[in-house]
Amino acid sequence: MTSLHSVQPVRYSRSGESRLPRRAALGRAFPAQQAAVPPAWGWKLPFGGRAAHVTAAPEYQATTTQVCGLFPYVAGSGTPAVGTPVGRHQLFGEVVCLDPLAWLRAGLVVNPGQFVLGQPGVGKSTLVKRQITGAVATGTRAIILGDTKPDYTMLTEYLGGQVIRIGRGLDRINPLDAGPMGDALRWMSGRDAQAMRWEVRSRRLSLLMALCTLVRESRITNAEEVILGRTVDLLDERNLHVQPTVADVLSVIEEGPDLLRSAARADTPAAFSDRVASLSFTLDLLATGSLAGCFDRPTSKPIDLDAPAVSVDISRVGAAGDKLLTAAMLCVWSYGFAMVDAVAALAEQQLAPRRSYLAVMDELWRALRGAPGLVEYADSLIRLNRAKGMGTIMITHSLADLDALATEEDRAKARGFVERCAITVMGGLPPRELARVCEVTPLTGPEQELVTSWSAPDSWLPGARHPGRGKYLIKTGERLGIPVELSLVGAEHALYDTDQAIRADQGRRR
Repeated sequence: MTSLHSVQPVRYSRSGESRLPRRAALGRAFPAQQAAVPPAWGWKLPFGGRAAHVTAAPEYQATTTQVCGLFPYVAGSGTPAVGTPVGRHQLFGEVVCLDPLAWLRAGLVVNPGQFVLGQPGVGKSTLVKRQITGAVATGTRAIILGDTKPDYTMLTEYLGGQVIRIGRGLDRINPLDAGPMGDALRWMSGRDAQAMRWEVRSRRLSLLMALCTLVRESRITNAEEVILGRTVDLLDERNLHVQPTVADVLSVIEEGPDLLRSAARADTPAAFSDRVASLSFTLDLLATGSLAGCFDRPTSKPIDLDAPAVSVDISRVGAAGDKLLTAAMLCVWSYGFAMVDAVAALAEQQLAPRRSYLAVMDELWRALRGAPGLVEYADSLIRLNRAKGMGTIMITHSLADLDALATEEDRAKARGFVERCAITVMGGLPPRELARVCEVTPLTGPEQELVTSWSAPDSWLPGARHPGRGKYLIKTGERLGIPVELSLVGAEHALYDTDQAIRADQGRRR
């Protein structure tokens, strides 16, 4: 390789124009109109400083605080470009994309969990609706497990999905209905079918115990759990293809067959009656008490596995009280996750295409604070979503809702929900709430100031836009947060608007 020092110098005339070396000296390969500045590897001719290889300069990675002292022209790394576009970076103007499943596939996160936190009215559901729209457009099924307001009904219908409305006189869900898992059993055989039957039994028993805990406001005893398990088994043996109901369970316990008396360790019918007296009243309340009319009869509208989106509207149930709403959310969660498990089992048997799901769990804490022990049931449902090809978006207003849970054990498990979510999205939050968030997701000083600035308007001017409307900070682990501002386009203005009822009432009054 010729040394760069062998390059002939460029001579200048008195007029200031450069004169290159004579073409005869450099050879015919020299271009007629060659520039004075050589290319990166030198001129490809004798004595032209040609280099066969140019070693790349070393690269160093550090924070902007450290690098700015060495080189002032630094910028952060690019924003994620995989997933659904959710807005532009507030500092750089780049498009930011967000999708828990897409980020997991790209290796950006280690689990497909997303936790959305923010004050009412800052646009939490708007962000999630944008993500639902993007998920459906890319082939992911969206399931809204318990729409309490409802916020997602209009969007689901617009996307061609299925809306199930739970309430007295409306649609019903049988807590003991195997749902899609029961349908999957018809296509399975051998050890796989036996494993699926045990899974169906486990889910039925777990949900029945959770509902009894909710009605009683305390945990059921070990003896009662054994009796409920034997009752579910007995109903399956009597008719394998009929889905049992809570009323059927109560009827079998009141009948008191020998199998149940043996399970209860009761020698006489009178002893058995004393053993199951409290459990019978609890089941009677589920069938005929405050929860009657919604969960005491067969399912009236099964979930459509082929629907691009499914929304279970429980807003009518919410008006009847917190206990009924909690029961509705527990039943909807169990039914929805059973659908995902059934599709995954059929895909493993190559009996159905493999699908991915995005589950939205809004107003999460309203279901968890119904009674002690319900957090454990919810935790068992969502813990293995990664293996099922399912992303989860959990939404709440404040981590202070954890304090409403009954026991410290429940509060610790509920905090685990947030800690296991790889993505945390924050809207406008006050300083006191940010102190709680920092215990789970570390925030820098500027990030805390930014989120706090979105929490309250600085003017009393009527009609002024809230400073935090449509602004979010996306955090993943120890990385710097991504401040995003979402702008609605086209039909989104009508589909994502959660204040339509208030504005419509205001228009009528005018």
